[in-house]
Amino acid sequence: MKILYGMQRPDEGEIRVEGKPVGFHTPADAIDAGIGMVHQHFMLADNLTVLENVVLGSEPRRGGVALDFGAARKKIKEISDAYGLGVRPDVPVEDLGVGDRQRVEILKVLYRGARILILDEPTAVLVPHEVEELFDNLRGLVREGLTILFISHKLDEVLRVADEITVIRRGTTVATVDPQEVTSRKLAELMVGSELPSPETRESTVTDVVALSVRDLTVRTGDGRPVVENVSFDIRKGEVLGIAGVEGNGQAELVEAIMGMRPCEVATLTLGGADISRWPTLKRRAGGIGYIPEDRHRHGLLLESPLWENRILGHQTRKPNIKGPWIDRAGARADTRRIVEEYDVRTPGIDVDAATLSGGNQQKLIVGREMSGDPVLLIASHPTRGVDIGAQAAIWDHLRTARAAGLAVLLISADLDELIGLSDTLKVILRGRIVADVDPANVTPEQLGSAMTGAGEGV
Repeated sequence: MKILYGMQRPDEGEIRVEGKPVGFHTPADAIDAGIGMVHQHFMLADNLTVLENVVLGSEPRRGGVALDFGAARKKIKEISDAYGLGVRPDVPVEDLGVGDRQRVEILKVLYRGARILILDEPTAVLVPHEVEELFDNLRGLVREGLTILFISHKLDEVLRVADEITVIRRGTTVATVDPQEVTSRKLAELMVGSELPSPETRESTVTDVVALSVRDLTVRTGDGRPVVENVSFDIRKGEVLGIAGVEGNGQAELVEAIMGMRPCEVATLTLGGADISRWPTLKRRAGGIGYIPEDRHRHGLLLESPLWENRILGHQTRKPNIKGPWIDRAGARADTRRIVEEYDVRTPGIDVDAATLSGGNQQKLIVGREMSGDPVLLIASHPTRGVDIGAQAAIWDHLRTARAAGLAVLLISADLDELIGLSDTLKVILRGRIVADVDPANVTPEQLGSAMTGAGEGV
């Protein structure tokens, strides 16, 4: 997709747009050819309005000098109405939910005249009703003659929305199939050579030993408004506690407070019986908290550093990364090789930069790093977001194995099947408060999605 969008040059082969050979040096060349890309990680500036985000880099001019926001607003409204996107030009992006943000991203590329849309994992952060709204939008675009490349590892969604499916494995096209003539199981076999993995966990491994205890935790914004309010829970050894919620309802702030990355008010915060409420983040990490961050690029990796240096991140005070007061390069390199082998991180070596790995392999490196050192608690924020089905299955297996060995896991995910399948206990967070306790054995994704939006808090 990077090649099709001009971000990377092909070594060989040909690209044709409407039958004509094309060559792209930059994304601007691809945009000029009518290709637009909506990235998995949204490219929006929160402090700007929708209108300002849409025109950024393509600002309309009046008389070649002044910005013509009136013309831009009119064009945005015309596109929004034509495709049923429901985008409001003057709303600050920071006030939008993820579904609305995605529609802004789609409108951005339509504004630039795109007739071919590349959507990279577009449903990764959406709850079921937002997925349905997106699919309605996509069908409207197709009816108007646009072409959409829909990249996803969610096979049921691919089967519902696609007219044709191309399966790629390890960089090679292995099949092109009609969605009417293939099943999820067959697609999974084509993708990874095995049947469709499931996050389901059957046997309970929950003990009576409390690993993490949280009482009356509140996080406030700079103006004193609570974004997390009086949250309390215990996680026991061998237990996966899932937190379900539409993004932006306090999950990220809750995790950062537990990690010591964000100030909070809390009555009790204990790890293995020790009061950690005043510990700095590094001491909490050394005390046994592993952390798979929500955004691996911003908080999980140094993309321009080699894999062995990334192995050290957050673990720079512990073996095998240190010897006395010094970094132990040999120890860190040897343990990186172990992680690469045990977690099937596909890489030519441990000296390549993290940026050269696919998203799934970056995530497996992070999971391997955070599982190392016998953590007491693992905070897993969207652990399989944007990874292929093979990497997803591998990460689920590692979580199940660690849980069986007594690890306590706090799981945050937008994948409701993952939450239901992996969790022993499931809580719903809405506007910063825990509003429901849900039995993962008896709840459906639709019921859980309803509770997350406030329509079914009594589930």
